[in-house]
Amino acid sequence: MDKPAPSSLPRVLGPWLATAIVVGCVIGTGVFKKGTAVSKAVPESGLGIAAWIVVGLLTWCGAMALAEVASLFPLAGGNYVFLREAYGRLFGFLWGWVEFWFLRVASCAALSSVFVESLNDVLKLALHQDAEVIGFWPRQAIASASVLVLGLLSAHGTKLGAGFQFAVTTIKVGSIVALILLPVVILGFALDSPVKPDWDRFKPVWPTNWTDPKLAIGFAAAMVAILWPYNGWSNMAAIAGEIRNPQRNIPLAYGAGLVLLITLYSLVNVSYYLAIPASEMAKLTDTPVAAEVCRRLVGPVGLLIGSAAIMISVFGAIGGNMLVGPRSLFALARDGLAPSTLGGIHTRYQTPYAATLLLTFVTVGFIFAVSVYSRLFPSTKSYFDTVTDFVVFGAGILETMAVAAIFVFRTKHKEEIAKLPYRCPGYPLIPAVYVAVMTAVLGQMLFTKDSRTEALIGLGFIAAGAGVFGLLTTRKRQPISPSL
Repeated sequence: MDKPAPSSLPRVLGPWLATAIVVGCVIGTGVFKKGTAVSKAVPESGLGIAAWIVVGLLTWCGAMALAEVASLFPLAGGNYVFLREAYGRLFGFLWGWVEFWFLRVASCAALSSVFVESLNDVLKLALHQDAEVIGFWPRQAIASASVLVLGLLSAHGTKLGAGFQFAVTTIKVGSIVALILLPVVILGFALDSPVKPDWDRFKPVWPTNWTDPKLAIGFAAAMVAILWPYNGWSNMAAIAGEIRNPQRNIPLAYGAGLVLLITLYSLVNVSYYLAIPASEMAKLTDTPVAAEVCRRLVGPVGLLIGSAAIMISVFGAIGGNMLVGPRSLFALARDGLAPSTLGGIHTRYQTPYAATLLLTFVTVGFIFAVSVYSRLFPSTKSYFDTVTDFVVFGAGILETMAVAAIFVFRTKHKEEIAKLPYRCPGYPLIPAVYVAVMTAVLGQMLFTKDSRTEALIGLGFIAAGAGVFGLLTTRKRQPISPSL
């Protein structure tokens, strides 16, 4: 006799794996690539590093507020649940809609393309070839294969997928620490290096004219670029229904994860500036900043190692998305807003198996659809940069609303929150700062030429989601389990 499927996802994740998911979902491509965009926006190294710290502290504010919300509703689906409970089913559905297409399908496709680019660079360096080693269509096949492998891994066990995240996250953190220490070791031991690290490369550190109105515009543009390297911090909330002792471990994972990320990101950018002046960093095109730093400090072998580190990091980021992404689909299905099959739990693996497979195969289809489109309609703006703008704006609106839900719940669930072992420190200032700054940044994206098109398309996509919600609700489908 077959074992019946469980009614809810089992709580199998402890604080270490939860923290690994926070860090692993955040560290992807951004910390290795976005230094170029930051240097274009602010040519002063001091302002560039300050932007990384400011966005990190802003993200910490959001995480501290969301940790309270997630402690109140430690259920599968994360922001879907928070938005539904705070503002109604429409906004919950809109998160699921935007998350599926932007945060998961589109961004996983973008990440897989970067993974294959890095793999191609590694092979070129290892084989000492100048020509491309992997052709266009083989690249798409490898990108699809990476998504398939990681999707199936997550489908076959939450703890298995989280364990993979822990292993890859350890490598990611180790590679960033190595980048941080490399210039220090070269300087401290007076080692030979193709390019000696030099503090003079930090110049100019600060602007000469603090009243220049372009300064604020450039700093805001740098913040927008850095939002992508920090993007994914809220992913762990989606898997809150599988975390043991969530009222303790969710705040712990968010707090420890964000402090680690801010520290790593700030220090690694110091290393970047020791090797490359901002004026030269801004001119990098195909080579990621981290790989160029390794090349300058170590030589061709360093470029090989840097490219390999980026490849592993991106592979892990795809895995993190494939692990947490299906939980919103699962929650939508249990609320009757998606096909009921997606709300099922596999009897053996105890995962949202159908939702994971759907996300996996739709992402593969998206990879090939974008490949055909890029061949038919070439663009000067890279697919990666376009998708990251979509993700930051499209998801940023609803993610900010999820953080703002803390104000609703402090009134609506006053007694329950009073009993929680964790409450957001500095309330209401901490969540208010996050909401205010994010609103300003998103507004800046909407009115800035370089990101306006993506922002308007994002708004249009959200509006389309509202239309889909209207069609679904007119069918009056009954939810499987409103409590998830």
